[in-house]
Formats: sequence, structure tokens, C-alpha cells
Amino acid sequence: MSDVTKTQSPQFSRRLTLRSFVSIASGAVMLGTTMSAKHAVAAPTKNAQKTVGYQGTPQGTARCDGCTQFEAPSSCKTVEGTIAPTGWCRIYIKKPA
Repeated sequence: MSDVTKTQSPQFSRRLTLRSFVSIASGAVMLGTTMSAKHAVAAPTKNAQKTVGYQGTPQGTARCDGCTQFEAPSSCKTVEGTIAPTGWCRIYIKKPA
């Protein structure tokens, strides 16, 4: 009997190639699923005017047209519906000077 040990050749075997392909394909599928789940998140909904205490008149010198959330001519990033530039609500954030 001979004591010759088998050594694997440094060349790629069919089995190694198939395993690598399956691993890469599985990783791509998982990455694709993760990415599509992140993009599937619905856009945040706006608050109802009643919820934020919206009023069509200013609160002292605080007015919607002086708020960072106001979008001219008559909308808001966080409150639904038509917003008067002279209005006010509890989530008012003064624009930086």
C-alpha cells in the first residue's frame, strides 16, 4: 500500500463554482429584498388641521408664512389642506433669520 496523500489541485472544481454561484445569487436576492422593502415605506401623512390646532389667524407675531414648514402660496409640509399665510398652528417653527 502506498502512503500517497491526495492533494487538491488549485483549479476550480465544478462543485466549488456552483456553490459560489448559489451563494452570490442568494446574497443578491436578499440585498434586493432589503432594498425594495426600504423603498416601499409609504410617505408620511400630513396632520389634520384640527389635530395641530390650526387657526386662520396669527398667534401674536407667529404666522404660517414665517414658519419653516410653510410652502407658498397656501400649503404646509406637515399640515393637510389649504393654509393661510396669516394662519398659525401648534407646530409652528420660526424661520431662521
